[in-house]
Amino acid sequence: MGISRLPISVFVFFLLSARHLSLGDPITCSGIVPMKHRSQMLSISDFGAVGDGTTSNTNAFNAAIDRIRNASSSEGTLLYVPRGVYLTQSFNLTSHMTLYLADGAVIKALQDTEKWPLIDPLPSYGRGRERPGSRYISFIHGDGLTDVVITGKNGTIDGAGEPWWNMWRHGTLKFTRPGLIEFKNSSDILISHVVLQNSPFWTLHPVYCSGVVVHHVTILAPTDSPNTDGIDPDSSSNVCIEDSYISTGDDLVAVKSGWDEYGIAYNRPSRDITIRRITGSSPFAGIAIGSETSGGIQNVTVENITLYNSGIGVHIKTNIGRGGSIQGITVSGIHLEKVRTGIKISGNTGDHPDDKFNTSALPVVQGITIKNVWGIKVERAGMVQGLKDAPFTNLCFSNVTFTGTKGSPIWKCSDVVGAAEKVNPTACPELTSTSPQGGYCGNQA
Repeated sequence: MGISRLPISVFVFFLLSARHLSLGDPITCSGIVPMKHRSQMLSISDFGAVGDGTTSNTNAFNAAIDRIRNASSSEGTLLYVPRGVYLTQSFNLTSHMTLYLADGAVIKALQDTEKWPLIDPLPSYGRGRERPGSRYISFIHGDGLTDVVITGKNGTIDGAGEPWWNMWRHGTLKFTRPGLIEFKNSSDILISHVVLQNSPFWTLHPVYCSGVVVHHVTILAPTDSPNTDGIDPDSSSNVCIEDSYISTGDDLVAVKSGWDEYGIAYNRPSRDITIRRITGSSPFAGIAIGSETSGGIQNVTVENITLYNSGIGVHIKTNIGRGGSIQGITVSGIHLEKVRTGIKISGNTGDHPDDKFNTSALPVVQGITIKNVWGIKVERAGMVQGLKDAPFTNLCFSNVTFTGTKGSPIWKCSDVVGAAEKVNPTACPELTSTSPQGGYCGNQA
């Protein structure tokens, strides 16, 4: 599948981390959405599903979920998927349910792209992300739901994305590709102990949601699969992402909040998000903020991240026309190996939905702290490039060390004001201010 093998130094780091964590319980935010006990259980087999890898089970999934939707149980119902490969078209979940995948259970998308349903574009994007107009519904979808759990014994949800990737490569897409799982306008969502793989587009997309927990998941896609982001919290709040392995063809985790004038008008930020103990590799960024940031992104904590064979370690990205503010971002405990660029903060990244964006809508980027970062085999230490008419301010880099394969990796900066302490190789001169306006690291780190 084009997934990189784990370098020995990273493996040793895992062993040391596991030993350290065994001395006490690790810090976690997963309690914001606790696992729910369901008083009733149904098996997908009771609805005629056959896990032989050839039978279509769309009717079985729809019938089972309709039964749960119409049930009167206040504690909800668990839908059990036993071992086997269950082919199905896309389907919608309902509130107060648990989708439980047993060991060896696979829910796999039918590769019938012509019959894939369409839904309206997101209002904060104004159109499909890839094509104007509507977009294909995600493989597993939930809209306006509460109290939904997807879990199991590491069963698999497989988007069978190859036909969609090929349509993108050949320029034959009619509408924006479907994601693997999308929750929209939903709350109290928990996803754990499952494998999510081969998404046609973004893998896990909670949008306009509150109270979302993702932990102990594995997300996989070939490194050359286009736009297969791992987890994209989008205009969502109170999100916890922890203890997961992600290896995909695009950003592993990317926090978003709407696209240009549509995101500005919708005005729903992403905020209060924790991303912790993530491991993986990507040809693009390990952890990203943006580039769709028009609703604003605030109060994001990123810590204890291990990345290897990747394009960029941490990438905070926006553009002219985005508007919105990116502030209150704290990144710490980052370990990188064989990465092209360690840290990138850029004000000229990302495309536009149309030519109606306001060139005067400049993003505000301030209050960014990046500390305790270590990387080896890093080609470029950092690129920190703000906008001439909207410099990025109050930036702090503390205890950051990169070594390269061909001498010391360099920093490149422009239109930024900030501070750097214990940074090796030495950061660019724009990151030397110790004034409050510049972001004195002693007040932040």
